[in-house]
Formats: sequence, C-alpha cells, structure tokens
Amino acid sequence: MSEQVKILFNFHSNIFDEQMVETVWADKVDQEKGLYKIDNIPFYIPLIASEDIVFAEFDETEQMLTYRETVEYSGRTVIQVVIMDKTIETNSIREIFYKLGCESEKANEGYFSMEIPANLNYEPIKKKLDRMENSEIISYAEPTISDKHRTEGYN
Repeated sequence: MSEQVKILFNFHSNIFDEQMVETVWADKVDQEKGLYKIDNIPFYIPLIASEDIVFAEFDETEQMLTYRETVEYSGRTVIQVVIMDKTIETNSIREIFYKLGCESEKANEGYFSMEIPANLNYEPIKKKLDRMENSEIISYAEPTISDKHRTEGYN
C-alpha cells in the first residue's frame, strides 16, 4: 500500500456561492512529478472524483500540498445528495444507492456525496435520483459527471 497524503483544494462553490477549501486523501503516484491519485469521494469539490490523477505541489501560503490541475480523469461521477425528508435517515438512502453499485461518504445527517463507478450505467441511478427528488425525499447535484454518464443519464 502506498503512503497517503492530504491535498488541499481551494475552489469557488456555485452551490454556496463562496470560496471554499476541502482536503482529500490521495496516494502517491509519482511524488517527484507531483502526481497523486485521489482516494476518497469529495464532499463539495466540483470536477474531482476518486481515482482521478492530479498534480499538486507544496504551497507556501497554505503550508500544505495543494491541488493545481487534474492530469487524468477516472471516469467516475460524483453526486451530492441532500435529504429533504427529515424523517428518513441518511444511511437508509445511502443503502438504496449502494445496492445499485454506488459508494458514498456521509458528511453529516442529511448530506452525503456518492460516486458512480465508470463501468456502471448511470441511467437507472439517474431515474432513481429523479424519482426521489420528484417525491421531495432528496435534492441532488451533479458537480462531477463523466462524459459516459452524461450520455447515459440524459437519453
């Protein structure tokens, strides 16, 4: 197992309309070249998914390894889910999507981010998300959607 590092992402959030920071774990791919593979699902960072290869370097101002650019995309899609129906536990919604092949990380009760692997068809997942949103159980955003999933989910 390779040694893990934390990488800082400094970004503008369209959802919160403010500058934000978030750190994620990454595996060293080629430290001399500044290449790292993202190892966890981001909660808020747009256009980043686990298994993406990124270039990061030490930033004197931030005093830590800081994201600069994505070198290679994993083809994974990240969905941010907010539970609108407060009578439903977050983990029960996560379980529904886990059974469809999606992994997720819970930020807190009422919010989690979920990832769709590159090899999974997005259409049935998108239909489930839309049904749950139309029923006002959840609300969701697609901050990171792969080209493959974009074509599958919008037929």
